[in-house]
Amino acid sequence: MSLASPDTTAASVHAPNGARRETLLEVRELKVHFPIYRGFPVARQVGAVKAVDGISFSVKPGETVGLVGESGCGKSTTGLALVKMNPITAGAVHFEGQDMVHSTGEHMRQLRRKIQMVFQDPYASLNPRMTVEQIVGEPLMVHGLAQGAARRDRVQELLRVCGLDPRVYTRYPHEFSGGQRQRIGIARALASDPIFVICDEPISALDVSIQAQIINLLEDLQEAFGLTYLFIAHDLAVVRHISQHVVVMYLGKIMEVAGSKTLYDQPLHPYTRALLAAVPIPDPKLEKKRERIVLKGEIPSPINPPKGCRFNTRCPLAQAICFEEEPAPRQVGDGHYVSCHLVE
Repeated sequence: MSLASPDTTAASVHAPNGARRETLLEVRELKVHFPIYRGFPVARQVGAVKAVDGISFSVKPGETVGLVGESGCGKSTTGLALVKMNPITAGAVHFEGQDMVHSTGEHMRQLRRKIQMVFQDPYASLNPRMTVEQIVGEPLMVHGLAQGAARRDRVQELLRVCGLDPRVYTRYPHEFSGGQRQRIGIARALASDPIFVICDEPISALDVSIQAQIINLLEDLQEAFGLTYLFIAHDLAVVRHISQHVVVMYLGKIMEVAGSKTLYDQPLHPYTRALLAAVPIPDPKLEKKRERIVLKGEIPSPINPPKGCRFNTRCPLAQAICFEEEPAPRQVGDGHYVSCHLVE
């Protein structure tokens, strides 16, 4: 897991001796801006929502990278951009060394077979007019992997692997609970034999009693099929459990990147510290003793983000330089990067 500063060349970001070749996904200066138009009958662009504004990170095969931050920070937009469901404004995305930004047609279809997504809302992500067999089997049909009886057998096997009765393939989504629907969504994601799965808050819409089951299922599938995950979430306790590395986002920018243990034991960015302070501790004595960090104010608009550090309007430690210059990511340890002027 690594992070590049805007003025750092790709070759210098990765260690020598083949480290670059070990990268499965490499994102460099990714921007996703949504234009704002006004005027009638001729509309003209008057601004843009800078949902993702120049982020860089990489993912190695077999690992789970957590992408965390408050609602509206650009997490889900990033995930959708990586599968080109959101238009990419600028930047580079390479998957297994192949350029995804400029890929189209058959080449992009082949890349999408290797990259799948599990969506947040299991109630909205499944077509209510399709049976489970049609939903899970659709990737098999699109990519020409199985037809007829072979397709049905494959669907039933995927349902079994995801903890469902294979005989439910004739039913419709409304006949299942939220947890069961998410298992169907996971089965659909696995149908094309992907190697990289983007999990966009896959448990946030589920009951607490079901969340642990889905997390355990994802971990079992990763071990069984050698999957790589980008796990998008706002629950830092879950991210700590499932991720080897964590990327912290705020208002379209990356604030901190570190190994999971390092980030939770030694958070350096004020925003990361505030996020961790909001995670409840199940021990009342420890909960009472720990430092309280309460962020004041609201997240600024991504249409007109603050000058300098994006976090300066809410940071309790902000100084003059924070309002003038945007901090570049600096390496403070092995795989640990922080975008903050105050961190030495």
